[in-house]
Amino acid sequence: MSQNPHINPNLKRKKEAVNVNRLFNDLHSGQVSALSRAITLVESTAGSDSAFAKAIIKQALPYSGNSFRLGITGVPGVGKSTFIESLGRQLIEHGKKVAVLAIDPSSNISRGSILGDKTRMEELVKSDQAFIRPSPAGTTLGGVARKTREAIILCEAAGYDFIIVETVGVGQSETAVHSMTDFFLLLKLAGAGDDLQGIKRGIMEMADAIIINKADGDNQLAAKHARREFKNAVHLMPSKDHGWPTQVLTCSGLNSVGITEVIEEINNYKAHATDNQSFTKKRNAQELYWFHQTIEDAIKTNFYNQPEVIAKLVVLEKEVLNKVKSPFDAAGELLEI
Repeated sequence: MSQNPHINPNLKRKKEAVNVNRLFNDLHSGQVSALSRAITLVESTAGSDSAFAKAIIKQALPYSGNSFRLGITGVPGVGKSTFIESLGRQLIEHGKKVAVLAIDPSSNISRGSILGDKTRMEELVKSDQAFIRPSPAGTTLGGVARKTREAIILCEAAGYDFIIVETVGVGQSETAVHSMTDFFLLLKLAGAGDDLQGIKRGIMEMADAIIINKADGDNQLAAKHARREFKNAVHLMPSKDHGWPTQVLTCSGLNSVGITEVIEEINNYKAHATDNQSFTKKRNAQELYWFHQTIEDAIKTNFYNQPEVIAKLVVLEKEVLNKVKSPFDAAGELLEI
C-alpha cells in the first residue's frame, strides 16, 4: 500500500498555520528556543520555509519598532565581541533586555562560518536577559542584510528592547547595517596602524561615534593620541541630518572601562534625536529604503530566473568575451527580452 504524504492538502495547510501561530505565541512570550527557530526559518533558503517566514514576520510586525538598534563595526581583532559583552552586561544592569545579532564571515571556498560569538561572549550568554545569534555572512550581502533586518523585528516582538547588530568589519556590510540601525559605532584600535591611516571617509561619515578600544595598559597613551587625531578628522566631515556631532571616546572592553560613557553618549543621542524628530524620520527613511530594496532584489532575481534570459545570457557572454558586442549593447539586448 503506497503512502501519500499529501492525502489531504487542506489539512496540511491548516496544520502549518497552527504551527506558525503557536511558534509566534511562544516567541512573543519570550521563549528563546522559539525565537531561535523563527530566525532559522527567516534565514532559510529553502522554498518550503518561505511561507512560514512571511507568516511569522507578519504577526511580529505590530510588536516591532520599540527597541533601540545599535550597529557596531570595526576590523577583525579590534575587540568587537569583548566590547559588546561589556556593553551588554551594563545595559542589562540598567534594566535592558539585549539581543546581539552578529554576522560572521563565511569562507568563499567552503561556504563555512565559525559562528564563534557565543564562545567569545561567555558571560553575556549566561544571562537570561540576553540573546546572542551569530549568523553566517554568506556570499550575498543584500540577502544577509534583509534577513538580519527581519531578525531584528522578531527580537523586538520577543521583548528585546536593545538590539546590537555586529558587522563582519570588512567589505560593504557596514553600509547595510547602517541602513537598519539608529546609532552606528565605529570601533578603532590605536597603536597597530589603525589610527590615521585607518581613516576612511565613507565609514567615518556613517559613524555616530568613534570608540578607541583596548585603551588599557601600555596602549593608553597611543589611545589618547588616536583620539586627538580622530577628533580633528571628524571636524572635516559634513554634518548629519540629525545634527548630532560625532564624538570620539576611548574605552577598554576587556576591563569594562569607559563603557558607561558610551552608554551615556547613546542615551544623549537618543534624547536629542527624539526631541528634533530626526529619530522617527530616520526610521521612516529606513522602512522605505528596505521596501524599495526588496523590490529591486525581487526584480533582479525574477529576471535572471527566466528560461529565455538564462539561455540568451550564455550566448551574449561569449559574444562579449569575443568582442563581437560591447557589454553595453549585450546588456541592452538582454533587457529587451
